Amino acid sequence: MFGTALLDRRGKPERIADQAWQHLVSAVSSAGDSVRDAARSARRNGSGLAEDATDVVGSAADEARRRATRAFDALAGRRPALPWALLVSAALVGAAIGWAAGTAARAAGSRVPDLEEIEFVDVDRPGSPAGLDG
Repeated sequence: MFGTALLDRRGKPERIADQAWQHLVSAVSSAGDSVRDAARSARRNGSGLAEDATDVVGSAADEARRRATRAFDALAGRRPALPWALLVSAALVGAAIGWAAGTAARAAGSRVPDLEEIEFVDVDRPGSPAGLDG
Protein backbone atom coordinates (compact mmCIF):
# COMPACT_ATOMS: atom_id res chain seq x y z
CA MET A 1 0.00 0.00 0.00
CA PHE A 2 2.80 2.40 0.87
CA GLY A 3 4.66 1.46 -2.34
CA THR A 4 1.70 2.32 -4.56
CA ALA A 5 1.27 5.72 -2.94
CA LEU A 6 4.97 6.36 -3.49
CA LEU A 7 4.69 5.39 -7.16
CA ASP A 8 1.75 7.75 -7.63
CA ARG A 9 3.79 10.69 -6.34
CA ARG A 10 6.57 10.28 -8.90
CA GLY A 11 6.80 12.79 -11.70
CA LYS A 12 5.61 12.10 -15.21
CA PRO A 13 9.16 11.77 -16.66
CA GLU A 14 10.01 9.18 -14.01
CA ARG A 15 6.86 7.18 -14.78
CA ILE A 16 7.60 7.31 -18.51
CA ALA A 17 11.20 6.21 -17.90
CA ASP A 18 9.97 3.36 -15.69
CA GLN A 19 7.47 2.23 -18.33
CA ALA A 20 10.15 2.40 -21.02
CA TRP A 21 12.50 0.38 -18.85
CA GLN A 22 9.85 -2.29 -18.22
CA HIS A 23 9.11 -2.43 -21.94
CA LEU A 24 12.81 -2.76 -22.74
CA VAL A 25 13.32 -5.55 -20.22
CA SER A 26 10.32 -7.49 -21.52
CA ALA A 27 11.39 -7.00 -25.16
CA VAL A 28 14.92 -8.22 -24.47
CA SER A 29 13.71 -11.25 -22.54
CA SER A 30 11.15 -12.18 -25.20
CA ALA A 31 13.75 -11.64 -27.94
CA GLY A 32 16.12 -13.98 -26.12
CA ASP A 33 13.40 -16.64 -25.81
CA SER A 34 12.41 -16.38 -29.46
CA VAL A 35 16.05 -16.50 -30.55
CA ARG A 36 16.64 -19.68 -28.58
CA ASP A 37 13.42 -21.26 -29.91
CA ALA A 38 14.30 -20.36 -33.50
CA ALA A 39 17.80 -21.78 -33.12
CA ARG A 40 16.44 -25.04 -31.67
CA SER A 41 13.89 -25.50 -34.43
CA ALA A 42 16.47 -24.67 -37.08
CA ARG A 43 18.84 -27.30 -35.68
CA ARG A 44 16.08 -29.90 -35.92
CA ASN A 45 15.19 -29.07 -39.54
CA GLY A 46 18.57 -29.66 -41.16
CA SER A 47 22.25 -29.20 -40.68
CA GLY A 48 22.88 -26.82 -43.63
CA LEU A 49 19.80 -24.75 -42.94
CA ALA A 50 20.52 -24.77 -39.23
CA GLU A 51 23.93 -23.19 -39.71
CA ASP A 52 22.50 -20.44 -41.92
CA ALA A 53 19.60 -19.79 -39.55
CA THR A 54 21.89 -19.73 -36.53
CA ASP A 55 24.05 -17.10 -38.25
CA VAL A 56 21.00 -14.99 -39.06
CA VAL A 57 19.49 -15.41 -35.60
CA GLY A 58 22.86 -14.76 -33.98
CA SER A 59 23.30 -11.52 -35.91
CA ALA A 60 19.74 -10.50 -34.99
CA ALA A 61 20.46 -11.24 -31.34
CA ASP A 62 23.67 -9.21 -31.51
CA GLU A 63 21.78 -6.29 -33.03
CA ALA A 64 19.05 -6.58 -30.37
CA ARG A 65 21.69 -6.63 -27.64
CA ARG A 66 23.43 -3.58 -29.15
CA ARG A 67 20.15 -1.68 -29.37
CA ALA A 68 19.15 -2.64 -25.84
CA THR A 69 22.50 -1.41 -24.52
CA ARG A 70 22.09 1.90 -26.34
CA ALA A 71 18.51 2.25 -25.04
CA PHE A 72 19.67 1.52 -21.51
CA ASP A 73 22.42 4.13 -21.81
CA ALA A 74 19.92 6.66 -23.17
CA LEU A 75 17.54 6.01 -20.28
CA ALA A 76 20.43 6.37 -17.86
CA GLY A 77 21.28 9.75 -19.41
CA ARG A 78 24.61 8.72 -20.91
CA ARG A 79 25.60 10.12 -24.27
CA PRO A 80 26.94 7.82 -27.00
CA ALA A 81 30.71 7.74 -27.39
CA LEU A 82 32.38 9.65 -30.19
CA PRO A 83 33.31 7.54 -33.22
CA TRP A 84 37.05 8.14 -32.84
CA ALA A 85 38.02 5.78 -35.68
CA LEU A 86 35.79 7.70 -38.08
CA LEU A 87 37.10 11.08 -36.89
CA VAL A 88 40.75 10.02 -37.20
CA SER A 89 40.23 8.52 -40.65
CA ALA A 90 38.44 11.68 -41.83
CA ALA A 91 41.34 13.79 -40.54
CA LEU A 92 43.86 11.59 -42.34
CA VAL A 93 41.90 11.77 -45.59
CA GLY A 94 41.68 15.56 -45.25
CA ALA A 95 45.43 15.80 -44.64
CA ALA A 96 46.14 13.63 -47.69
CA ILE A 97 43.86 15.75 -49.90
CA GLY A 98 45.49 18.94 -48.58
CA TRP A 99 48.96 17.57 -49.24
CA ALA A 100 47.99 16.55 -52.80
CA ALA A 101 46.43 19.96 -53.49
CA GLY A 102 49.52 21.76 -52.16
CA THR A 103 51.85 19.64 -54.24
CA ALA A 104 49.75 20.20 -57.35
CA ALA A 105 49.65 23.97 -56.73
CA ARG A 106 53.44 24.11 -56.30
CA ALA A 107 53.96 22.09 -59.48
CA ALA A 108 51.56 24.33 -61.43
CA GLY A 109 53.30 27.42 -60.06
CA SER A 110 56.69 26.22 -61.25
CA ARG A 111 55.39 25.67 -64.79
CA VAL A 112 54.25 29.29 -65.31
CA PRO A 113 56.65 30.90 -67.80
CA ASP A 114 58.57 33.98 -66.75
CA LEU A 115 57.23 37.36 -67.76
CA GLU A 116 60.33 37.86 -69.92
CA GLU A 117 59.25 35.01 -72.20
CA ILE A 118 55.74 36.37 -72.73
CA GLU A 119 55.37 38.56 -75.82
CA PHE A 120 52.88 41.34 -75.45
CA VAL A 121 50.99 42.53 -78.54
CA ASP A 122 49.86 46.12 -78.92
CA VAL A 123 46.30 45.96 -80.16
CA ASP A 124 46.02 49.70 -80.87
CA ARG A 125 49.05 49.79 -83.18
CA PRO A 126 48.18 49.79 -86.89
CA GLY A 127 49.32 46.67 -88.73
CA SER A 128 49.50 44.62 -85.53
CA PRO A 129 48.81 40.88 -85.88
CA ALA A 130 45.99 41.27 -83.37
CA GLY A 131 44.84 44.58 -84.80
CA LEU A 132 41.19 45.23 -85.30
CA ASP A 133 41.62 47.26 -88.52
CA GLY A 134 42.13 44.15 -90.41
